Amino acid sequence: MVPQQLRLGAAARGHGGYDSDFSDEENGEKSVQKTKSTKEESLLVKPFQKAKQGSVAHRQFAAEEWDREEARKRRFHLISMDAYERHKKFVNDYILYYGGKMEDFRRSGANDKTDLDIIRENHRFLWNEDDETDMNWEKRLAKKYYDKLFKEYCIADLSRYKENKFGFRWRHEKEVISGKGQFSCGNKHCDEEEGLKSWEVNFGYVEHGEKRNALVKLRLCPECSYKLNFHHRRKEIKASKKRGTAVMSSKEPKVKKTKLSRSTKKKSKKKTHKDEVSSEDSDNSDKDSDNSDVQDGPSDADFWKGPLQETDEKSREEEFDEYFQDLFL
Repeated sequence: MVPQQLRLGAAARGHGGYDSDFSDEENGEKSVQKTKSTKEESLLVKPFQKAKQGSVAHRQFAAEEWDREEARKRRFHLISMDAYERHKKFVNDYILYYGGKMEDFRRSGANDKTDLDIIRENHRFLWNEDDETDMNWEKRLAKKYYDKLFKEYCIADLSRYKENKFGFRWRHEKEVISGKGQFSCGNKHCDEEEGLKSWEVNFGYVEHGEKRNALVKLRLCPECSYKLNFHHRRKEIKASKKRGTAVMSSKEPKVKKTKLSRSTKKKSKKKTHKDEVSSEDSDNSDKDSDNSDVQDGPSDADFWKGPLQETDEKSREEEFDEYFQDLFL
């Protein structure tokens, strides 16, 4: 005989005579859901997708997957860095793995050159046609700098004037705007603006192993002019007179010479013919000579020398040129 308690436990577990009316329907719905899920999973599976492994992966396969993931992370890290940081990382890795010092990787800057160094090496005080042949980029850079200079007046270095050694260079844009070398003293270390004089100097220099000469103009104050002319006096440039006054001054001595020559000839004739010529004729000749001296204008001998020189009227441009010529001296 089975105890009553055991019967009740078996009945509670479903092994007894008790059963539910809805048990078959529940089992049918569960089977239908399973078939639907399997169909959907088969549709979602991609052709290149690997099958899921329920078991533990092989050690070699796991190592390959780990290496691939680490390489992906490293690549992403390198891409996010700039070129300089990437270079530093590679250098540090090299020193870490193979040994060495950072000083071995430092570049020596002994042979480095800036644009100013290149201009100093290839600069010329005056460029000729022969200098412009076989132009490389360094010479073109120096020539471009030379074209930007103003070559009217020079700036001088008179610090070694007792040794008769001078340094000259052309003016740049800022010095032209400020008036340095033209309206103020052209000495490098002087800014005097009163009593300036213009000097023309034959500048002899050696450039790239070749001796050259150049005529340059300077504007110096009295003290700096003394330094320039310490050994021998240079040529001073003075303002030229106007053309009209120059033409008149050139004509006046010729007229006086002709008048003097005529008077001397007449006097010589009087001395030779004193006995033959009467006193009345001598008085008449004296009157004629006095009248000829009083007359103005060219004499008869001047007409036979050539055509008269016609003085042309000055145009407006010529008057401006004369005016500015006095300013730039």
